[in-house]
Amino acid sequence: MDTTAFGAGGGAAPSVQPERLRRGALGLADITASTMANIGPAMSFFFGFALIAQTAGVAAPLTILAAAVVVALLGNTLAEFSRSIPSTGSFITFIGKTFGPVAAITTTIVVSLGYIIAVSAVVAISGGWTATIIAHYTGAHIAWQWFTALLTLVSFALVVKGVAVSTKWAGALFAFEMGLLVLVSVWVLVRHSGQLTMAPFDPGQLAGGFKGLGLGFPLAVFLFVGWENSAALAEETTNPRHAVPRAIYLSIAAMTVSYLLFAYVTVVGFDYDTAALAKSDVPFVDVALGILGGGAFLAYLAGFTSIIGSLISAANSQSRLIFNSGREGLLPPVVAKVTARGRTPWVSFVVYLAVALGLAFGWGWDIDPVTYFGQSATLGTILIVVTWLVANLALPVYYRRHHPDLFSPVRHLILPLAGVAAIGYPLYQLVKPGQPAPYNVFPLISAAIIVVAVGYALVLNARDRTLGERVGSIVADAE
Repeated sequence: MDTTAFGAGGGAAPSVQPERLRRGALGLADITASTMANIGPAMSFFFGFALIAQTAGVAAPLTILAAAVVVALLGNTLAEFSRSIPSTGSFITFIGKTFGPVAAITTTIVVSLGYIIAVSAVVAISGGWTATIIAHYTGAHIAWQWFTALLTLVSFALVVKGVAVSTKWAGALFAFEMGLLVLVSVWVLVRHSGQLTMAPFDPGQLAGGFKGLGLGFPLAVFLFVGWENSAALAEETTNPRHAVPRAIYLSIAAMTVSYLLFAYVTVVGFDYDTAALAKSDVPFVDVALGILGGGAFLAYLAGFTSIIGSLISAANSQSRLIFNSGREGLLPPVVAKVTARGRTPWVSFVVYLAVALGLAFGWGWDIDPVTYFGQSATLGTILIVVTWLVANLALPVYYRRHHPDLFSPVRHLILPLAGVAAIGYPLYQLVKPGQPAPYNVFPLISAAIIVVAVGYALVLNARDRTLGERVGSIVADAE
């Protein structure tokens, strides 16, 4: 294993060439499957839809449709950046190349912590859901922490083997998950064939009108977190300028159709009684239990494969942001070490998963995993959404400055500004005053992280004025 080119905290001149990941290991199908596995449709939908239905009523699927439009606007920004400068640094590179090294360093801290906090929800629920399945079918009650530790170690073992192997595992788990979800959905629709209506897609059925749609909107956006997975895999992807944008759009489209199907099936399965639906912890599974009886094990299994696939895919892509920041000097160089054989960034995996596991055990030890899932996912999402918003602001500036000949008023100005306006609403809903504890302190924690990140960035940039040259200097498809 070799170290990266740059010294800790900047200041040191490069002594060796920066580490590179394995080129050409992935294709379009691989990164698309990895992105959808990261989203984890079963996991996200199982634990998120009840609140959406509680706020929007029978027409809850329309909330998901509105969120999909917003995510598509964000997808345009990531796709256009990836066409110009595909990078393992993803948002860090894109924002840094636009606004400079201080912005890049700040983004490194903010988005890395956001992803780690959010994935700690997945880490915790992996053990929690496993314990739930065992308790339901055997009556044995085993502490979720044991399963969480074991499954985190298994995930680490897979990702450290190499991106091709772990991505194929994640893709296979996703395919299995989707197959089960569609099978259960079709079964439910057949059993309720005499009750099918278009009410879930009728705007007149929205509880409270636009306000009802808006209340569940932030959570509907959260269902799609992970849509940006493919950008960080650019360096290992064949023809990333072409493949990454296609993976982004294909993933968003496929997840939109899937979520609309699952939402419709759940509303129908509860006989359009959203009050009863909202009282369910996992409404899709309750529908499966009511219709399929013993066959509901398929829904439980889909949830398990979804969680593990999401954990593997998230570790693969999000830890690479940490790795890339290490080799560019934005973080200590130790995080950019790779294995000699597989060229996998093993130290960044250790940092990413160890901190996430520490949060799950420290913050979430005495909390029900489902409750912890909502809390940590919300805090992490605030930091991630702030990054999305800044990236949308960066796109017009970047293209006008670096590629004025390619500037498109629609793709590079109107759509990203529309994305800023659209993502601003769920961000406001996440940070507005008057929220119940502990959610009321999450905006303060997020603000503190951003302030510390800016301070760190100013100090680091003052120590090493060459950082601006390093940000985004390693383009994914460059020789």
